[in-house]
Amino acid sequence: MSLLKRLSENQQVSTTSTSQIQAPPKNTEEKKVQEPSFKVKLQKSLVDEIQKQNDELTEDETKQLIQNVAISFFEKEGERLTFEAKQEIINSVTNELIGYGPITPLLNDPDVSEIMVNGPNQVYVEKKGQLVMTNSYFRSNEHVLQVIEKIVAPLGRRIDESSPMVDARLPDGSRVNAIIPPLALNGPSITIRKFPTNRLEIRNLIGFGTLGEEMAKFLEGSVKARLNIFISGGTGSGKTTLLNILSAFIPFDERIITIEDAAELQLSQDHVVSLETKPPNIEGKGEITIRDLVRNSLRMRPDRVVIGEVRSAEALDMLQAMNTGHDGSLATGHSNSPRDMLARIETMVLMAGVDLPVRAIREQISGAIDLIVQQSRLKDGSRKITHISEVIGMEGETVVLQDLFVFKQTGLTPDGKIVGKFVSTGIRPSCTEKLERYGIDVPAEWFREE
Repeated sequence: MSLLKRLSENQQVSTTSTSQIQAPPKNTEEKKVQEPSFKVKLQKSLVDEIQKQNDELTEDETKQLIQNVAISFFEKEGERLTFEAKQEIINSVTNELIGYGPITPLLNDPDVSEIMVNGPNQVYVEKKGQLVMTNSYFRSNEHVLQVIEKIVAPLGRRIDESSPMVDARLPDGSRVNAIIPPLALNGPSITIRKFPTNRLEIRNLIGFGTLGEEMAKFLEGSVKARLNIFISGGTGSGKTTLLNILSAFIPFDERIITIEDAAELQLSQDHVVSLETKPPNIEGKGEITIRDLVRNSLRMRPDRVVIGEVRSAEALDMLQAMNTGHDGSLATGHSNSPRDMLARIETMVLMAGVDLPVRAIREQISGAIDLIVQQSRLKDGSRKITHISEVIGMEGETVVLQDLFVFKQTGLTPDGKIVGKFVSTGIRPSCTEKLERYGIDVPAEWFREE
């Protein structure tokens, strides 16, 4: 979208009546009356200025233009405003033009891991695992919609009454979900899951207390030995982050195909082909699903298939791929425990509409998946790998799981932080032989019961 078009749209939205504007934080009554009017006038001045020159400006040139026009504008009309109020108006206009409106400072805050816009008047963030309400606000529902459009338009996606939900991503890879009325009763809602600007490594997770050192070494060896690993966990538990970190152990001489709804994975290897689903067009046609991409990926000569999230009928194609020579596949799914994840995969296979006996499905699962890694977000906001479980086959009609490592909670600190330790169950995994064939040492002390 051109700068001139954005300026014009922002100016239209800014004319919203003051009854639609949420009162900003305390002690800003004067600003509440003056700010919208000054923003409209400043944006009009910018429109007039931009019409005089080339519309294609870089981000730095845009910032400089705003500063120059603002200085001239406030010399004429800003006598009643303090320096802080002027700077706040300039920052706000800058965020509208080259950022994402009121949430731009939150996106730039490294301590914020998630942003939740619940309509124009309520913006929450997650900081260090805790939800906090901010002082940020939008002028109106239309203002929120404008930010959503700015996010989804470059991706070729749309959101309107006929398609009121959308998944997207920001240029830095942050995951975005938006939903608008009539489905969202409180007004347009945006949920943004940010990812660390610096790529995390397994040693970072050890430092955060997400897993133990032996667990990390075992997972590294399991990826290198081409075990099929399924990462299970709830919303916000860190599944995608862990998937990114584990994918770093895939050798650089292998061809990797990633499949996602909205591309989030940031693999460090050179030979990576990233596939992304496509929503239906305005006529309801042209949709490309995860299942379609999984099928197609098998014709692309993959050494590894990495699926961002398995949530439906694609589970059947994933199991078939794992069972037909595509070892070393990685995937994630939503579940509360490793055993629940097996039941969910079984249910998702049935969603494919194929009339398979339950035993046949369970045999496919037991033959395909080697490890289930359970990641959980605990009540104190910390994220931990609570189970590493091995799938060892069938016993009668049941898929047999055995826990290799677990997290045991031992208490709580006075400030509510969970205290515990990662321990081995004392069971030596049956996949040890496969790891050793790949030259990976598996010391017996890793699995010594404590």
